This record gives sequence, C-alpha cells and structure tokens, in this order.
Amino acid sequence: MDLAVAPFVVAAGGRASLKALADLRPEANLLMPVIPQVLGNDAASFLELCQRLGDLGYGSVNWNLGCPFPMVARKRRGSGLLPHPERIAAFLDEVAPRLSLQLSVKARLGYANPEEIFALLPIFDRHGLEALVIHPRTGVQLYDGTVDLERFAACLAASRQPVVYNGDIVTRADFQRLSNRFPRVTQWMVGRGVLIDPLLPARIKGLPLPADPAGALHRFYEDLADTYARRLSGPGHLLDRMKGFWRYASQGFEDGETVWRQIRRTKDITRYRRLAAAVFADCPLKKLPSQTV
Repeated sequence: MDLAVAPFVVAAGGRASLKALADLRPEANLLMPVIPQVLGNDAASFLELCQRLGDLGYGSVNWNLGCPFPMVARKRRGSGLLPHPERIAAFLDEVAPRLSLQLSVKARLGYANPEEIFALLPIFDRHGLEALVIHPRTGVQLYDGTVDLERFAACLAASRQPVVYNGDIVTRADFQRLSNRFPRVTQWMVGRGVLIDPLLPARIKGLPLPADPAGALHRFYEDLADTYARRLSGPGHLLDRMKGFWRYASQGFEDGETVWRQIRRTKDITRYRRLAAAVFADCPLKKLPSQTV
C-alpha cells in the first residue's frame, strides 16, 4: 500500500471531533502516509475541522460522500447527500476557496439512483479535486449486488478529475481484470479485500510473500490485539474490536463460516487468543485466485 485513508471523522464540532482526532496524531501514523477522511454537510464545521487537521501537519483531506449506512445517509451525510447536487455545489463553493488543504472526494454513483453522479461530475470539475474516488454502487445497495462497471466507465469518460477506482478488489485477479479494463486509472482503493487478506497489497504488487503466510498473519493479528489492548478500555471492548476484524478475516479460510461462528461466539479475550492461534495452526487458508495468477 502507498497510503491509507483514515476512518472518517464527523465534522460536527465539539468534543466528538476532538476525541476522534486522537487517532490522527502524527506519532500514531508513522508507517505510511495517511489522508484524513471527513464526514459532514456543514461547510463551517468542515473548515474548522480541516484547520485542526492542518495544525497536525496534514496537507490533504478526503470528503466522504460514499458512506452508505442508513443512520448516516438519513442525516444527508455520506451517500445521503448525493441526491442533492445543489447542496454539494453550495458546500464546495464555500469550502474550496477557504480550504488550505488539498481536497479529494469519495463518492458512490448515487444514493438510490445510479444516475445521480452525472449531475455531480461538472460540480467536481469546477473545483479541481486532488482525486475523485468512485465506488460504483448506490448507497442503498450497501455492499450487496455487483459493482456497476459500465457506469464507472461512463464516469471515467465524463470526469476531468483524477479518478480512483474503489470496490470489490478482493484478489490479485480482480485487480488485474479491472486494471486491464480501465488503463486510465492509476490509483486504486482497496478496502474489505485487505481485511480478508492482509497480504493482498503484496500480491497485487508482486512482492515476496512470507514463507509461512498463516504464521505471519497470526503474528499480525496478535500485534493488532496487543496494540488495541493498550488503547481500549477493557477486555470486552478489545474482544468486540477483534471480532469486527474477524468478520472479514474468516473469509480467508477454507471453512470460513465455521471459523467466524467460533470467533463470534467467544465470550472471553483469553479464549479468543487461544482460538485464533488454533485457527491459524489447523485451518487451511483459502486458495485465492490471487495466489495462482
């Protein structure tokens, strides 16, 4: 991976934003460049939060117009703002001239209507984005169904911005298929695929893989648990956080449903660690297409 886009921070002012900024401290993100991601629909709050990000040393920010979850969308945030091009235009007209950071946007094709993006492309073009990340689903799809590659191709042809593809890159074969179809795209965003297979970026780039992938992944998840144990308040929170990762990580095993069922039912963090060790020792990793290309 060349950089990471951080989980979104809500631009609503107050203590919630300050607390969320703790994860964006430069000393907590030393291994690769990080771009903060902001969720919101109020220009003043967005600019205030971006000022704090600039004070932390960041030079770029991403505006999230893609979050599909109903509790976000019904507040006209994330993908819930996509049916309202006039509000997006007004937001950018106010933010862009006053923003000291480079601005990128992450969007879906629309909230319910996949044609909504085409009313937004000219608006984005007026403001010269650093990048436009497009996930070719609608918000109401969440992560169900298939990505709409025909409409993504139409967006790519219509936009004058650097377009980044995002969506359903789970194997190296997925990446190769998409990069062959869209040679103009030079940047790719990978999300759930890395949660399923943390070695996916190395596979895509053709980098050497560990001699013992299962052992390397076990050490990675142990390091992850140790790090969160120092930051979260109590073993219950730690167990919940690790289960969140394993919802995806389990899909990387041949019998992923059984693995996920066992992890999900675990009630104790010590039991979780023993079970995770047994999974990596005894359960074969799935033979992904990315491992045979």
